[in-house]
Amino acid sequence: MKFVCNGLTLSEAVLKVSKACAVRTTAPIMECILVSAHAEEVTLLATDGEISIRKTVKADVLEEGDICIPGKLLADFLGKLVEEEVMISSGDRGAEIRYRDSASFIQAMGAEDFPKINLEIGEKSFVIKQGDLKKIIAGTTFCCAQDDSRPVLKGCLMEFGDVLEMTALDGYRLALAHVDILAKSGENSIICPARTLTEIARMLTEDEAEITLYTQGGMLMVGSEDMVIVSRLYQGDFIRKENVIPSRFTTVIAIPRTELIASAERAAILNRTDKNNLITLDISGDTVKVSSASEAGNVAETVASSTEGVDLTISMNAKYLLDSLRALDEERVTISFNGPISPFILQNCEKKDSLYLILPVRNVQ
Repeated sequence: MKFVCNGLTLSEAVLKVSKACAVRTTAPIMECILVSAHAEEVTLLATDGEISIRKTVKADVLEEGDICIPGKLLADFLGKLVEEEVMISSGDRGAEIRYRDSASFIQAMGAEDFPKINLEIGEKSFVIKQGDLKKIIAGTTFCCAQDDSRPVLKGCLMEFGDVLEMTALDGYRLALAHVDILAKSGENSIICPARTLTEIARMLTEDEAEITLYTQGGMLMVGSEDMVIVSRLYQGDFIRKENVIPSRFTTVIAIPRTELIASAERAAILNRTDKNNLITLDISGDTVKVSSASEAGNVAETVASSTEGVDLTISMNAKYLLDSLRALDEERVTISFNGPISPFILQNCEKKDSLYLILPVRNVQ
């Protein structure tokens, strides 16, 4: 195998594909990128068993062939050659990389041991605007669980019906959002790893363009121009959101989003070393007092609001509140409560296309 390619083009492609390389594994081949040079293009493919990423770039192919090169190593090395014309060839010493008058070698493995990736996935399909898909991913995945105690919660529940509705939760907070589906073949409900969704969002570059998601047999495939992502889906029972989200509230406030964010950020500074990063909202009349107290000092600020219902004092994790406020996009938001120890929800005042639920924290101070 031998080919010549622009260093920047190749570096960017390898960096994207390397996101699917295994990090800790007893099978070294899973840490590699399969580099295939054929016709007038080079195809890069990596997988860790859960997610697979394939990307194709144009190149001057001098000799066709395949080779497996450690992905992270290749990405780091090519990252230093973005202004060069790069030639990569396979030989007895592994992969040879030539640039200017220099040559370097990276240990490589044969392509015959690389796992076979099924790209024939297409039983059901769903067409969505790229901008809508990117928005709903950004608006939900931050609520996915990070630990392995309940693996299913490390993904988002994606329900393809009249709209795409996505739900994520980690046991302390929940995100729910929906976007329109432009076309579909059937209906489906899947649980997609948050990591996969993050990589899909990175490949979406044209907000008004359409993207098609394919599902089949516990797998998801998404393709955009010269890049394809294939992922295994989580299997299991997801928490029923109908049993978690309240339908009635005793206190509802409408409040300027940016003002509340600013006050909550300042209040959180003094408590950021605390595990719960606790801040308190004291709702009284048409004002909300945002406060925090710690050994470092205390903060107490007042934000004007429109309030319906009973007065209330409630404490919460500042990060959870701020994450949800930043995910909303209208100038005024509504926050709805059912007392100091019950879950509360945040939404835009006008467009109700997303909802965030947070569990409060008992303030023991």
